[in-house]
Amino acid sequence: MSDYANSVKIAMLIFSILIGVEWIVGVVLKKHVYRVFDTVTSISSGMTNNLKSILKLSVVIISYQWMYDHWSFKSLDTSWVVFGIAFVGTDFAYYWSHRFNHRINIMWNRHIIHHSSEEYNLACALRQSISGITEVYFFLYLPLAIIGVPPQVMSIILPIHLFAQFWYHTKLINKMGVLEYILVTPSHHRVHHAINKEYIDKNYASIFIIWDKMFGTFQEELDAVVPVYGVKKPVKTWNPIVINFLHLFQLLKDAIRTKNWIDKFKVWFMPTGWRPADVKTKFPIEIIEDPYSYHKHETQSGLLLQYWSIIQLTLHFFMQFHLIFLLDKVDFIVLLLYGTFMFISILSATSQMDRNKLFLPLELIKFLFGYFLIIIHPEILQIFNEYALSSWACIAFLFSSLIFSIYFSILDKKELQIN
Repeated sequence: MSDYANSVKIAMLIFSILIGVEWIVGVVLKKHVYRVFDTVTSISSGMTNNLKSILKLSVVIISYQWMYDHWSFKSLDTSWVVFGIAFVGTDFAYYWSHRFNHRINIMWNRHIIHHSSEEYNLACALRQSISGITEVYFFLYLPLAIIGVPPQVMSIILPIHLFAQFWYHTKLINKMGVLEYILVTPSHHRVHHAINKEYIDKNYASIFIIWDKMFGTFQEELDAVVPVYGVKKPVKTWNPIVINFLHLFQLLKDAIRTKNWIDKFKVWFMPTGWRPADVKTKFPIEIIEDPYSYHKHETQSGLLLQYWSIIQLTLHFFMQFHLIFLLDKVDFIVLLLYGTFMFISILSATSQMDRNKLFLPLELIKFLFGYFLIIIHPEILQIFNEYALSSWACIAFLFSSLIFSIYFSILDKKELQIN
């Protein structure tokens, strides 16, 4: 099992506990922090990102190891000073990659998922991308490779730096005194996630707020301007896989529709939100001009669908642990098939929350894929060295899930329409 997979497993447990604590504190303080479907979407997004990372489903153009092997002047010792240099250097690289993701049209598709929640809580921190299948920001780490920061140091620093960005996604912590001048705090990051004109495209830093102050992108949270969260072009879906590619699909449509051949190229690299003039006039899209009058996305649902969505989320959560357990026990192709099944299951469950007409066919695909996966590769049912899940129990659950989907597709929908 890789060190990264181990760190993911530990982070999943810690994050889940902290999300539960935030929810309880919100209830006690009578503050509305979580909505069921929004939370399911956030956690499901984190799971899809974990799947991509654990199964290494991305393309590295130039690896840090390669830059280190070919361009480093010397190899530094793995001292605390070197770890500190690596952490600060990583934070500097994150600032610029984050800023590029916000400011360049095509790069925004890599990051839109993280800003798509119209809430601001610890769960929304888990909205991480699966659309960034190529690692394009390798050049930002070149200075660290040149001075000789060893790859094994970076392999420790990178997940620590990523996980350290979780805690400040909350509305329950106010300004933090002197720390506001040094670190990224919940107050700073609330500004970053807001779509108010005073806050848009501010506070890109991940750990040290000094980068924003140095490069002119800092904005303090103002008492008179309450943050409104989300994206200027609302996604209006609970499906994290769809959200990951919404902006890319919009750019592709604009590139095809415009009559200007230069604009067909420009649209990808212009500032985020830029559209060709002819397309913008002929095919307008909804943009939130007044955040305070905007109503958050909702879909019609009964309590049963909300409970069923939570049950499926819980199942997906344990399946992630199961996949990590199987990493060194089954062939990679089996892991890839298992991961594909999980993607289909998450796609189906969140499409169900959307009341999307495709969720029933997706559930049927999930049933058939899961059935044949269990029959052909029963080794995926192993849960301990000498124990395995019952194949028939798993197939029975898949069948019951299909029955529930038929109910939500037909009967439950009719009942809601009547009420």
